Amino acid sequence: MELLLLLLCVLLCVSAEGKSLTSSSRLVTDTLNSVSALLSVQHDSFRVLACSDTDGLNMIITLDGEEAWHSDFIHETGVDTLPDFVSHPSFSGIYEQSVGQLQVCKNNLKIIRIGLKDIPDPLDPPTSLLYTTNKVELGEKNILVCHVSGFYPAPVNVSWTRNGQKVTEGTSINVPFPNEDFTFTQISRLQFVPQLGDIYSCSVEHPALKEPLTRIWDVDVPQPGVGPAVFCGVGLIVGLLGVAVGTFFLIRGSELIGRG
Repeated sequence: MELLLLLLCVLLCVSAEGKSLTSSSRLVTDTLNSVSALLSVQHDSFRVLACSDTDGLNMIITLDGEEAWHSDFIHETGVDTLPDFVSHPSFSGIYEQSVGQLQVCKNNLKIIRIGLKDIPDPLDPPTSLLYTTNKVELGEKNILVCHVSGFYPAPVNVSWTRNGQKVTEGTSINVPFPNEDFTFTQISRLQFVPQLGDIYSCSVEHPALKEPLTRIWDVDVPQPGVGPAVFCGVGLIVGLLGVAVGTFFLIRGSELIGRG
């Protein structure tokens, strides 16, 4: 109620003061934006432009660190990477901006390299997690995800194996995107069909690592336990022994009564 009264007061004050339409519209718009910000959930979002001697990257990061869009200079287009189940904002004109900014970035890169020629680049080693996107069922298609994060500089090299043999079919990797601490994250995926006993690995190579960082994942679907069957078997044996002992004493008692 206080927000609505505040908005009404602003509208009345603008009308009473007789300001120009442009100023009034701007004031009302700013007020509406402020009200919207107060009533909505806030998320971290930022945009970064990076480049190298051979490539460049213009990316928008949104939804608390999830990649939303990036420039693909090889195919000369922008790539919307938001999932289908969320609303997609317009990225019109952003790729064209990134193309113009790319040359500026490369020129600045030359100047920075001259100034920092004696300062080595910091090296931050990556960490990785290996997991499936869906519950594992034998014979059903699934996806293994190798989530690599916390490294600098970008990118990393990710390779997959199945039972010790290198796998390339069904693999993919996204472009590296920055974290708030200026390190990077990259995600590689492997489409596969789980078969009992198969062993998969994800190996990450990076200049900060002396040897590849490897995670292992094996297909191990829980099987029905043998405990209940064992207990049932033991119970059956004990029961049969009880019946036998009872029968013995019953017959023995009858014989003693007959003799008496």
